[in-house]
Amino acid sequence: MIEVPETFIQGTVAREGERGAAWVAELPTLVAELAERWACVPDGDVLHGEVGVVVPVRRGDGTPAVLKVSFPHPGNVHEPDAFEAWGGRGAVRLYARDGDRYAMLLERAGTETLARCGDADAMMTVAGRIGRRLAVPAPPELPRLSDRADEWEEQLLKDEEELAHALPRRAVGAALATVRELGRTQPGTLVHGDLHAGNILRAEREPWLAVDPKGYAGDPAYDAGAALKAHLLFLLAEDDLAGAVLRSMDLFAEAAELDRERVRRWCQLAAVQGAFWARRNGFAAVRAGVGRDGIVVIADRLVESLTP
Repeated sequence: MIEVPETFIQGTVAREGERGAAWVAELPTLVAELAERWACVPDGDVLHGEVGVVVPVRRGDGTPAVLKVSFPHPGNVHEPDAFEAWGGRGAVRLYARDGDRYAMLLERAGTETLARCGDADAMMTVAGRIGRRLAVPAPPELPRLSDRADEWEEQLLKDEEELAHALPRRAVGAALATVRELGRTQPGTLVHGDLHAGNILRAEREPWLAVDPKGYAGDPAYDAGAALKAHLLFLLAEDDLAGAVLRSMDLFAEAAELDRERVRRWCQLAAVQGAFWARRNGFAAVRAGVGRDGIVVIADRLVESLTP
C-alpha cells in the first residue's frame, strides 16, 4: 500500500470536503488495484500536484512508468484523450487508462521541470517548441474553447463592474474584443490548456516532455497566455519589465511558429483575466512568499505591458 502525502490529504479535504476525505481514504486501495491490473509495482516515493497523486512504478518488463490518479472532476476528464492523440509527440506516452477512476499509466519522465532550467529566455523558447509539436488535430470528443467565449465575456464584464481595480478601460476593452473576435471562432487544433514551464519535464526520449494537459480543441496561440502568465515571476528582476515581457512573448511565438499579434491578443486576455482573478482569489505564488497585494501589482503590470 502506498502512503498518501499528508499535504495532499489536507489540501484535498480542504478543497473537496467530505467527498475529498472519502476519496483519499480509498486512494491506497485504488492504487493497489490499478497496479495489479496493469502489472506494475511501486518504485519510489509518491509525488502529488493539486488534484492527483503520481506513483513511480515498474512495469512487468522493467520499464519505468508512473501511475497517476486524479480526484474525479470534469476538468480532468480529457487528459488521457490528449495524451492518446499526441502518441508521445512532445508529451509523455500513455500506456493505459481507466476513465471511470480518473487513472492513467504514463511514461516516466524526470522530476526536473523546465522552470528550474535557470534561463528565462530558454524557458519560453522550449515551451513554444513543445506547443508547436502538440498542435495536432483535436479528437472530436474534446471540449471546444470557443464554447467558453460567452462565459469569458460574462466574467470579464462582471469583474469590471464588481471589483475595485486600476485596469484601464482600454485594457478590458481589448480583452473583450479578443473574446468576440478570436474566441468564438477557433480552429480544431489540440490545445494543451495549461502549457507553462512547470508542466514541462526533462526527459530522455526527448529533451523535454509536456504533462498535465487539460485537453481542448481551439487556437494553439491560446497556450501562450498560460505560458507567459506563469513566466512573469522569472522576469521581475528585469530593469525593463515591459520589454522583457514582450521579448518572452516573441520567443514563444517564433518557436511555436504562430502569428505574433494573435499570440499577443491571447496573452493580453489571459493577463486581464489573471489580474481580476488575483483580486478575487490571489495566486499560488502567495504560498511562495509573494503577498496577495504584490501579485495584484504584478498582474496589472503584465496587463499594461501587453495592452497597446
